[in-house]
Amino acid sequence: MIPPPPNVDVPAHGRSVGGRAVRVVRRIFVGPRTHLTLRARVSLLVAVVVGLAVAVISSVAYVTVRAELLHQLDASLRSRAVAAAAVQLDTASILDQSTLVVLTAENKVFLVSADGDVIGNIRDRDFAVPLANGPELAVAQGKLAWSLRTVTVDGVAYRMVAVPSASGQALVLARSMTETSETLARLGFVLLAVGVAGIAVAAFSGLTIARAGLRPVERLTAAAERVARTGDLTPIDIDRDDEIGRLAQSFNAMLVALDRSQQLQRQLVADAGHELRTPLTSLRTNLDLLAQSEAAGDRGLSREDRLALLADVRAQVEELSGLVADLVELARDDVPDQHLEEIDLATVAERAVERVRRRASGLRFDISLQPWLVYGDPTMLERAVTNLLDNAVKWSPPGGRVELRLENGRLTVTDEGPGISDVDLPHIFDRFYRSADARKMPGSGLGLAIVRHAALRHGGTIQAGKAPSGGALFVMELPGRPVSAGEEYAADAEEFAAEQPPAEPPPKPSPAISQEDRGVLRR
Repeated sequence: MIPPPPNVDVPAHGRSVGGRAVRVVRRIFVGPRTHLTLRARVSLLVAVVVGLAVAVISSVAYVTVRAELLHQLDASLRSRAVAAAAVQLDTASILDQSTLVVLTAENKVFLVSADGDVIGNIRDRDFAVPLANGPELAVAQGKLAWSLRTVTVDGVAYRMVAVPSASGQALVLARSMTETSETLARLGFVLLAVGVAGIAVAAFSGLTIARAGLRPVERLTAAAERVARTGDLTPIDIDRDDEIGRLAQSFNAMLVALDRSQQLQRQLVADAGHELRTPLTSLRTNLDLLAQSEAAGDRGLSREDRLALLADVRAQVEELSGLVADLVELARDDVPDQHLEEIDLATVAERAVERVRRRASGLRFDISLQPWLVYGDPTMLERAVTNLLDNAVKWSPPGGRVELRLENGRLTVTDEGPGISDVDLPHIFDRFYRSADARKMPGSGLGLAIVRHAALRHGGTIQAGKAPSGGALFVMELPGRPVSAGEEYAADAEEFAAEQPPAEPPPKPSPAISQEDRGVLRR
């Protein structure tokens, strides 16, 4: 079939009926706007499938039985016709021969001559026209060996067979199909009744199965509604190992994760409130002292004391700002896409070393960095490396050595301090955790937590331990790749170009001087 040209609508009668049926079924069972419940859809689907199966089976059974009944009727007619034709019938006494009557019981008997004459009972004269013009005439003329067909006379269907009888004649037997039609009608009624009953039973069974199968889903729904209504994150009981059981296990895992997240959030808020209370109290006390001093006038604090209080206030504000920045860093759950790029971790570590070195001039730094490309946030990674170095600087003795190594994505920081005790080691990366010795020193207890946060955000790991020198050892591993030779050459070229001083502009040409001007200049 040639498809219609573009921009031409296909008429409605040209569309596929099967395609429309599929669309209707899809709209009922999987359509997003259907108002049927899942239980009703399952029951309806089972009923439709069983109905289709019953319809197919009933149709096949009806067609098979009908064909078999017709085959038996045809075989009986033909055998009787052949037996009757074997008797040389006398045309004048066709209805008086007892043998013929026995052979052709329940049938109508006719003789058709080659010239179209039909001989039979006067009550069957309505058969004359069909017999005189049908294939029975061809059998009488010798053109056909035999014929078999269905003829309707006065609204009644007859099965009619014709076989050669005497020379130039054909014997025709016709039997009414009323009995066969009634048998098929009863069969159709029985099949229809059985089909309807089967569909009803299937729909009820589907509804029962759907109700039993969806009962665990209803329990999950009730649990989810309970969580939304009360905030209770208690897991539900599981008593099965099938798909619904796995769904319930996943739901319980989600509840556990949500409960842990809420606990961490509450702990963060409580710890943050506790840590903020101290600097805020101290800041308010100092400000009150300054206000009272200003109100007292000459009897207030001396200039040196006010300057000391202002320096203390400035330090407290800086501590408070750093604490808030650390809290924001830890509370941030996502990494902005605009900060993600492929960076060299060695370059990030170099910037961190330069920043820390300015604050720790009395320490020695042993640096060994190999290029390692990481896809991530350079600011977050630099903050993590800086925190590791700050921690090493804090605990290193005067004149001590801080070692930084980067090899194959493994960044190691060691110091020569007292190290980490076995009691503090499991909690060293917890938020706001500070050992007994650390409480005597400045800090909020968030630096190493930020390091772990950055490592996990970039798909890496962070571990703490004891260095061979007795100090602390921190190992952070990040996924990435080494720098190829071409990339390293390009980076060296860019670094060399950046270190070169800017080229001086060429000297401007001197303006042309006339002879008179030269003379003036020489004077």
